Amino acid sequence: AQLVESGGGLVQSGDSLRLACVYSGSDLNYHAIGWFRQAPGKEREEVSCINRSDLSTYYSESVKGRFTISRDNAKKTVYLQMDSLKPEDTAVYYCAGDPDLYCADSGISARDFRSWGQGTQVTVAS
Repeated sequence: AQLVESGGGLVQSGDSLRLACVYSGSDLNYHAIGWFRQAPGKEREEVSCINRSDLSTYYSESVKGRFTISRDNAKKTVYLQMDSLKPEDTAVYYCAGDPDLYCADSGISARDFRSWGQGTQVTVAS
């Protein structure tokens, strides 16, 4: 299983970025695709998640209303549109996949995902 993130960069506060996560191999390995982020000196935190079966989604409170997750199953790609970026959004963003998880309103946990990408850096300057 392999996932590759792209789209990170340096932007100003209030700007937008769109991250992409391309996964390879069988679709069966990626029912749930989640985005996580980790800032220096902090634990990895959940950001968002989307299900392959019904495209239902989950967002953490810190990004709800600013970030939008979407999925193109034909392209095996999950996107994270990030608007109204803030300096506190600065982190390395990772996508992760799992064949058995279902993204629900109760949230997601990094330890439950089996496959991970290498991460992409997002830096938001004030």
